[in-house]
Amino acid sequence: MNRRLMPVLTTLLATTLIAIGLPVTALASAHHDLAERLTVNGEPMPVAEVRETPLDGFFEVRLENGETFYSDAQGKHFLVGDIYENGENGLVNLTEQRRNAERAARLTQVPESERVIFRGTGERRAAITVFTDTTCPYCRRLHEEVPKLNEMGVEVQYLAFPRAGMGSEGGRTLSQVWCSENRTEAMTAAKRGETLSNSPDCDNPVEEQYHLGMELGVQGTPAIVMPDGRMVPGYVPAERLVEMLGLND
Repeated sequence: MNRRLMPVLTTLLATTLIAIGLPVTALASAHHDLAERLTVNGEPMPVAEVRETPLDGFFEVRLENGETFYSDAQGKHFLVGDIYENGENGLVNLTEQRRNAERAARLTQVPESERVIFRGTGERRAAITVFTDTTCPYCRRLHEEVPKLNEMGVEVQYLAFPRAGMGSEGGRTLSQVWCSENRTEAMTAAKRGETLSNSPDCDNPVEEQYHLGMELGVQGTPAIVMPDGRMVPGYVPAERLVEMLGLND
């Protein structure tokens, strides 16, 4: 959640009351009007989408930067957090389910030509997307597992996420990787700590991918996104990743 927005939402959350159910017609009207009336400290909020939720009188609000919270129909009370369904099989995180689906759908929009892909030579059984930074120690450790993952049928597709920003060493090196004639060789060299000699000034998607990562909730590297959109933060050994992908059988 945005650091400037969080204190406001937290204060509002502390004073949130139980919502009073609205008639269906009022809910329908609120669904269309809420985006225009949402403001914080008099400033309009950059709302991308408003959706209904299982909570009577509350709507899911997604901002343009990907952040999500819940609001009543008047935009007076906000809830920050996830919605769980208490079903027959226990608690189900409905918010996370939707977040995963949207993340997976969003990543399908990134063409292979803009990724650095380690395919392996055998049959592909699954593919993971990894937001990475060449200066990140745990990213380097995960990269050492890539040959093993490839041998087990897992394709690794890298996207750029310079954790210290575009002006950082990682931002420059990642741009060099994407500007290289052989991106996989350049990525491996950079992960080994080798200095790349080519220019970082070509037309490359590093900055776009950096903003995409923030939009999708990446807070550090490596950030591993599974095929169903689940995000796994940090280093995970190859054997454990294969198990999480359900490929042990």
